[in-house]
Formats: sequence, C-alpha cells, structure tokens
Amino acid sequence: MGILRKKNSFFDYINIVLFIAVSALFIYPFWNTLIVSFSTPENATRLGLKLFTFPLSLDAYKDVFSSKIILIGYANTIFRTVLGTLVSLIVTYLAAYSLSEKRLPFRKLLTFIILFTMFFNGGIIAKYLNIRTLGLMGSRWALILPVTTSAWFIIIARNFVMAIPKELQEAAIVDGAHPLELVFYIMLPLSAPILAVLALWNAVLHWNSWFDAMLYINSEAKMVLQLVLRKILIEESESVMKNIIMTTQTTTKETIKAATIIVSIGPIILVYPLIQKHFVKGVLVGSLKG
Repeated sequence: MGILRKKNSFFDYINIVLFIAVSALFIYPFWNTLIVSFSTPENATRLGLKLFTFPLSLDAYKDVFSSKIILIGYANTIFRTVLGTLVSLIVTYLAAYSLSEKRLPFRKLLTFIILFTMFFNGGIIAKYLNIRTLGLMGSRWALILPVTTSAWFIIIARNFVMAIPKELQEAAIVDGAHPLELVFYIMLPLSAPILAVLALWNAVLHWNSWFDAMLYINSEAKMVLQLVLRKILIEESESVMKNIIMTTQTTTKETIKAATIIVSIGPIILVYPLIQKHFVKGVLVGSLKG
C-alpha cells in the first residue's frame, strides 16, 4: 500500500507540473498581448519575454477608443450579438419545446430533417445566392437570419426539455394553466441552464464572426469589430491604420493591435463568469437524454 501511495503521489505531482506548463502556454500569449497594449513604443519593440512593463501607457487605448471605425465596429457587433442571440434563443427554444412533445405530428420525421442538415448543406455558394435572392445583401439581417439556429442547438435544447419531469406540466394543466403560461411560467424558469448555454454559444458565435460580414456587408458604417480587427492584424490596411493611429510618438502598430485585441475580447471574458454556473449543468443534461 505504501508503494502505491508513493506512485500515486508522484503521478499527481507530474500532473500538476504538466498542467501548470500547459496553462502557461495558453495564458502567456494573452498576457503578452495585454502587456504590449500598456507598453510604451520602446518597451513594445523590445525583444524577449514580456511579463511586466513600466511605465504603463494608456495611449494605445486612447487612440483605439477615439477611432471612429473602432467605435462603429463595436456598436455594430454589440447590435448583432444582442439581437442575434435574442432571436436565436426564441426560435431555438420554441423549436426544442415543440420537438419534445410526443404528441407533435410527424415528430420523428421533423427531427430527422433537422438532423440531416447537420451533415449535409449547400455550402457557401448556395448560401450566398440565397442571401442575394432574398435581398439581404448589405443588410445587418444577413448577419443574423442565416445563423438564427442550428440543428445542434435545437437537439441540445430538446434533450434538456425532455429531461424536465412531465408531472410538473401535468400539474400546471390540472390547475388551469394556459399553454403559454405553461411555457413562460413553468418551462422557461426550469430551462435557465440550457438557455444560459445557448446564450453563451450564440454570443461567442456572433461576437467572433467576420467572414459573413466580409461577404455580405460592403459599407463601412455596418462593419463589425472583428472585421476591423482582421484588417488591422492581417491585411494591415493603411486606410484603417490611419484612422486609428493619431500620433506615431506615443503609439506603434504593435501597441494599437494589442489594445484592439484586448478591447475586442473583453466583453466575452467578462460575460462568461456570470453564466458559468449554468454552463456545465446545461451541457450535461442537454447531451445525455436521447
């Protein structure tokens, strides 16, 4: 028994060291970007590991928040994320609740049709032609309607709703509850974990999306933040950089890029801890019941 304890203890230490090393590999790029965003031009261009910087400089953030194109991108992304998440939650939950009812006509056929779309779809060209035919080119709705819901979201939500005891619904019906009252006063409060999961998934999806905006949006007034970030990081568009950098004495391209990255990922990092307590429960319950 003593030998087994020593082996287990040694294995635990190896795991701790390994996880610390892996965590450092994931954390350091973010930390390095954060440090560069607060650095002076001299410190930002200095080679080597950047664990701390002194003196701290807020000039990059001042330039970012004073940039019109960044603020426009932020407003468009917030609009898209909030409206897109809200629409997706409504459509997904109503579809999931309907499919959870065994009395629904052609329930199995409808479920099969939804599952079929997970494995086969028309691709980007068909989607683009569909958006153009519907007259959504250049409209913000082209960023919201095509991703209103997905088969995966509906199935996860349906499985969660099916796990809710039917006795609660039957008791409410006996007490004279209207079907809409049953949904809003009984089912929705009990579905808070899966709604939190879907809200997080949809918010991250909309917040990080840029490819569809590049395809369907041709106006700078409707450009999303991630597309602006891509132009800065990858394309290094001179027109975008000129609109951001106000002075070359207190900021550089590196500090502007780092500050823009931190600003773009900040809201998601702040929102995640608020719904984390629902996340694990929603995913587990929603994925277990078939």
